[in-house]
Order: sequence, then structure tokens, then C-alpha cells
Amino acid sequence: MSTTARTFAEKLLSRASGREDARAGEIVTAEPDLYMSHTASWRCIKTLDRLPGWSLRHPDRIAMVMDHTAPARTAETAGYQALCRDFAAEHGIETFYDVDAGVSHVVLIENGHIKPGMLIIGTDSHSTIYGALGALGTGVGFSEVTAAWVTGTLWMRVPESIRIEVTGEIPPGLYPMDLMLKLIGDLTADGATYCSVEFHGDYVERLSVSERMTLCNLAMELGAKNGYVPPNEVTEAFLAEAGVEPGSYEVVLPDDGASYRRVVRVDCSDLTPQIACPHTVDNVRPIDDVAGTRLDQVFIGSCANAKYEDLVEAARYLRGRRVAPRVRLVITPGSANVMARAASDGTLATLIEAGGMVTNPGCGACAGDGGVMADGEVTLSTANRNYRGRMGSYHSEIYLSSPATAAASAVRGEIADPRELLPA
Repeated sequence: MSTTARTFAEKLLSRASGREDARAGEIVTAEPDLYMSHTASWRCIKTLDRLPGWSLRHPDRIAMVMDHTAPARTAETAGYQALCRDFAAEHGIETFYDVDAGVSHVVLIENGHIKPGMLIIGTDSHSTIYGALGALGTGVGFSEVTAAWVTGTLWMRVPESIRIEVTGEIPPGLYPMDLMLKLIGDLTADGATYCSVEFHGDYVERLSVSERMTLCNLAMELGAKNGYVPPNEVTEAFLAEAGVEPGSYEVVLPDDGASYRRVVRVDCSDLTPQIACPHTVDNVRPIDDVAGTRLDQVFIGSCANAKYEDLVEAARYLRGRRVAPRVRLVITPGSANVMARAASDGTLATLIEAGGMVTNPGCGACAGDGGVMADGEVTLSTANRNYRGRMGSYHSEIYLSSPATAAASAVRGEIADPRELLPA
């Protein structure tokens, strides 16, 4: 094992802190390239009120997205959102997306704000998703983001790294969500606590950016500090379509022979559909163990699985079929762009004709904003968490699955194996 080779996290945080050779376990003073804050940006703004003589160090690095509780449901929330709008206008914050835009992570990625080699902090734990483009994204608290607004820096401990190598061809009817649920079930929700999780292997190399987003998003549910997929030609094509200039970013790759805390090897060829059962994300079972579980609601949404490709996949299973009686199918696109694209090619029409209810883009039911449950009800969700009370009643249940499993289950009215309804 080389003593000079470094992991992705070691190399990127060395660059971000101006160090030549930062190593796992060391504390560095890093300069993030972007600070993301969502609807609760008002907390950062109000924190500033308690700081004397403050000024924003890098307004061009601030990104604010009004994605939770969008549009506002109460006068109080409307007031908070108005405060954010006024603050952004007053201080020249150009990267501001209002309640019509969608989920912060999806919006920033598809609009070219995320590039390989960037260090991004965000007021949302699933900021790990930015690793889909070869960036280091991590969730922090509102006080940390506020401090970065003012100082431009943040103390960070360089994480240890876990390398996950995924090979093989995933079977029909299965998707990255199934892979991630299997990993979370096997490694547990604490299996990668404060680690940089790198995804490698021929399966990963073939994935679209949308699919990589699912991997890196769910890395958070392993306890990870960040997720990462090495950029390749797939990444370059996505960035070009998003309007990112090729010379405007620097790809950071781990060195051969870097030291990892753990290497996990997975052959996805024999994988079966996976379901996370109440009330923890790592309570994962193969679908045969829970097939037939009665459902009241199916939710297709969240930053994990509400991209355009996810809606298309769900529509494939719903085309020519109907949602089962007494089942509510709620579909919340990840962004306005996703919604427009799905509307233009008939994907939304297919979902609606099948009995689905399409809401405005945003976090939606994943954040408890609409689509909530009554006592005793059960939802199958494509989101990333199923904690008790997350979607309404504390006495309801949330199961997690891929969009394909969710769509097939909506048709059956119970948790169902998508392989039984594979589209022609």
C-alpha cells in the first residue's frame, strides 16, 4: 500500500484547504466552493442578526432554494420565505430559486451549479448527492453555513474512506435504489459514519448521472460524510448539456493504492428487489419477505428518486394499467424542469391516466408537506427515510422502494415484485 497515494476526500480537501497532503483524521480549514441552504435559510439570516458588523464574504457562492413547504402553507412560512427573497435581493445573491423550482439538490445539479472537484456544504443531510458529479458534498448545520457566509471557511475533519466496488449486470426490474437498500441493510445505518464512500466498478461506470444521484444521495443513510462517483464521459456529457464549460472544473480522482478503511465488493447480478421496512432505513428485507403488505398510499418523489428517469420508469409500469382502488398514488417531480420534460413527452399523462395525482415540484411528502397519513395507514415511498412520523401520523408506517417497485405496487394495492409486471 502506497504511503503517498490518497483517496478522493484526502485529495479534494487538500486542495480546498491549501494543504499539500491532508490525511484522514486531520482537521483542515477548508474553503467551500458553494454554500447551499434550503427553505429554512431564514435561520441563517436570523443568526446574522446576532453578529455585529457582519458582511457576506462570497455572495456568489451562496445558493438558496425554497424547496420545503413550497408553496407556503401558513402565514408564518410565507413570512420566512419573504425574508429569504428580500435578503437575496438586498445582498445580490443571484443563485436564488423560489418555490416553483423544485428540490434544491436536483435544481442545482441540472442547472450547472455543481461541477467535479467542488466542495459543497448544505443545510440538508442529503447534500452527499453532489458526489454524483465528482464533487464533495456534505450536510452541515445552519450555524456552520452562516459562518461560511461570513468567513468563507469551515473547519472539517478529513474523513476516512470506504471503497464500494459494484460489478455485474443488474437484473431487469431492479435499479440503483435496490442496490443502495441492500448495502444499507448489510452495512447498517452506522456502517460508514463520517466516511467518504467511493463507488467504483463496471456497473457504476455505466450508470447515468440520475442513477449516480441515487447512489450518492442514499450514501447518507449509511452515515456517510459524502458519496462519490468518479467522473467519466457520462459526466462530461451531462455537464455539457447543463451548459458547463469543459475547462471550468478540475476532476479529482483517487490515487491507485490509496488506503481505505474498508473495501466492499458487490456483484449485483443476483440482486433482488429490496424493501426498507418500518421504522429504520436499514431494516431491509428482500421483497419476498414483505410482498402482499396492504398499502393505502404510494409516494414517488424526493431528491433520491424523482428525477426525469425515475418518472419515466414508473410510467412504464403504469402504462395501460390503473392504480388499485383505495390506494392514493402521489407523484412529486424533483424539479420544474423534470415536470416540464415529463409533460412534453406524455410521461405525466400516463401517470395521471393510471390514477396518479401529480403535485407541484418540491420535497412534498418526503418532508411531511402533503401526502401525510392517518393513524394505521401504510405508505410505500421512493424517498430516503422512513422514520416514524415523517409522513403524518406517528402511528403510520413507511416502507421504501425503487420507483419501479412503487409503481407496480400501486397497481396491485400491496407491495409487489416489479418483475411480475415487467413492461414488454
